[in-house]
Amino acid sequence: MNTVPSPGSTTLAAPAPASWLAGARNALLVALVMLLPLALFHETALSLAEIWQRSETFAHGFLILPISLWLIWRQRAALQELPLRPYWPALLGLAVCGAAWLLGELVEAGIVCQYALAAMLPLTVLAVLGRRIAGALLFPLAFLLLGVPVGESLVPPLIDLTADITVDALRLTGIPVLRDGNNFAIPSGNWSVVDACSGLRYLISSVTLGCLFAYLSYRSAWRRGAFVLASVLVPLAANGARAYMIVMMGHLSGMTMAVGVDHLIYGWVFFGVVMLLLFWVGSFWREDHRAPAAAPSAPRHAAPPLAWPPVLGAAAAVLALLAVWPLLAARAAQAAPAAPPVRLALAARATPGPEFSAWQPDFAPANSTLRQSFAGQPPVGLTLLYYRDTPGGAKMITSTNRLGDIKGALRENSSALREERVGGRSVAVREAQLGVEGRRLLVWQWYWVNGNMTSSNYVGKLLQVKEKLLTGSGDGAAVMVFSPYDEDPAPARAALRAFLDSNLTPLEQALAGNRRP
Repeated sequence: MNTVPSPGSTTLAAPAPASWLAGARNALLVALVMLLPLALFHETALSLAEIWQRSETFAHGFLILPISLWLIWRQRAALQELPLRPYWPALLGLAVCGAAWLLGELVEAGIVCQYALAAMLPLTVLAVLGRRIAGALLFPLAFLLLGVPVGESLVPPLIDLTADITVDALRLTGIPVLRDGNNFAIPSGNWSVVDACSGLRYLISSVTLGCLFAYLSYRSAWRRGAFVLASVLVPLAANGARAYMIVMMGHLSGMTMAVGVDHLIYGWVFFGVVMLLLFWVGSFWREDHRAPAAAPSAPRHAAPPLAWPPVLGAAAAVLALLAVWPLLAARAAQAAPAAPPVRLALAARATPGPEFSAWQPDFAPANSTLRQSFAGQPPVGLTLLYYRDTPGGAKMITSTNRLGDIKGALRENSSALREERVGGRSVAVREAQLGVEGRRLLVWQWYWVNGNMTSSNYVGKLLQVKEKLLTGSGDGAAVMVFSPYDEDPAPARAALRAFLDSNLTPLEQALAGNRRP
C-alpha cells in the first residue's frame, strides 16, 4: 500500500549512508594528515609529552590532542559535502614553521620548536585537504596550540599580584601586616607567597576549559570572547581570595590549619567551586540548544568523490617539505666543531676579600664558573656562568632559571628591570632582592653574548640565534654581581655601580677570550 503525503506535511528522510560515510572519511583523513608532522618531528612531540608528565601545571596537555580529535569527529556531519582540494599556498606557512623549528633546534629553544610543531598541524590540514575543511575545523585545530607548555614567565607578576591582594585584604580586615617583598608577617605568624601560590595552574586550567566551554556553548563571537575573558579574570581574583582565606584560616586557628600540604588541598577545592560557579553562570546564556534558522529545503547531494591524486600529491609535497628541516638540523649537529675548554680569569681592579655569602643562583650547570668576592663597605660578589653552545649541552637561558632559592632563606622577594649608567654607558640589568631581614642580598643579573648585554631572556635567545647563524657559535654567559644590605638597598646599589664602573671592561675581556674562532 502506497502512502502519499498530504499537502503541507513534512517528510523526514534518513541521511544517506554514502553522505554519512563521506563525513566520517573526511574526519579520519584530518587525523591521518596530522600524523605527518608528528611523525617527522617526533622528538619535539616527545619533549612536549615529557613536560606534561613531569609538570602538574601542564599535565592538561595530554588531553589537548584527544579533545581536538573528538571535536573534529563531532563535526563529521558538517564535513559530509565539503570538497577536498589542496591549498598550495599553505606550503609557504609550513616552510616558515620549519625554518622557525630549525632555528629553535640550533639554539635549543624548546618553546620555539614546540610552537612551530603545533602550528604545523593545522597548516598541514590546510595544505592537504583545503580551505573548506580547515575553515570548518578552525577551533579544533587552533585548540592544539593550548598544548604547548607556556606561561612560566608569568609566575613573578602573578606572585606579586597574589601578594598585593592578600596584604590589602588583610589590612582591610584590620590585621596589621609587615611586608618585605613577597614575604609578610602578621601577629600570628609569617607567610611567603611562593611559586606554588602564583595561581598559574589555576589560570592555565581555567583558560583551557573556558575556551572549550565557550566554543561548545555559544555561537556569537562576542559571547565567546566575553566568557574567555571571564575565564582569565576570575581565576586571578579567585587566587587572591584563596590566598587571603588560607592566611585567615591559619591566623584564626593559631597556625594549626592551612599551614602545610592541606592548604594546597583547600586551594584546589576552592578553585573547583569557583570554576563550577563560573560555568553555571555562563550556562544562562548558552546558545548550543538553539537551532539555527531553518534554511530552504534542498535535495541532499551525493557525497563528493574523493580525488585521490591531488590529495596524495599534496601529502607528498608536505612530507618532502617538512623532512628537509630535521635533515638540516642533523647535518648541523654533525658539523659542529669540538669546543675548546673554557678558562675564566678576571683581572679585577678591586681588592679581593673573604666570601661573605654562600648564595648560588639556581641555573643550569655551566661549562665554567668563576666566583669571587671583593672587599668594600658593603662588599661585592661576582658570579660568571659561561655556557658553550654544544649539542645536548646545558642551556644558558631556560624557564627554570632562578636567582633565589625557592625552599631556602634566600628566596626572591622582588624583581625588576633597571637602567644603570656604568662604565660610561647605559646597561640594562635585572635587579632581584633576595632573603629576609638579617640575610639580604641585592643581585644584578644580565646575559652576555659576543659583546652584547641584555637582561631579557627573549633578546638573549635572539642574540644566540644571530650568533649561531653568523659565526656558528651561540656561546654566552650569565653574569651576576651582588652585595648584602639591611633595610635600604641604596648602599648596595652604589657598591655594585662602583664595582662595575671599574671592572665592566675587564669582565667583558675575560668573557670574550673564550669565544671560539
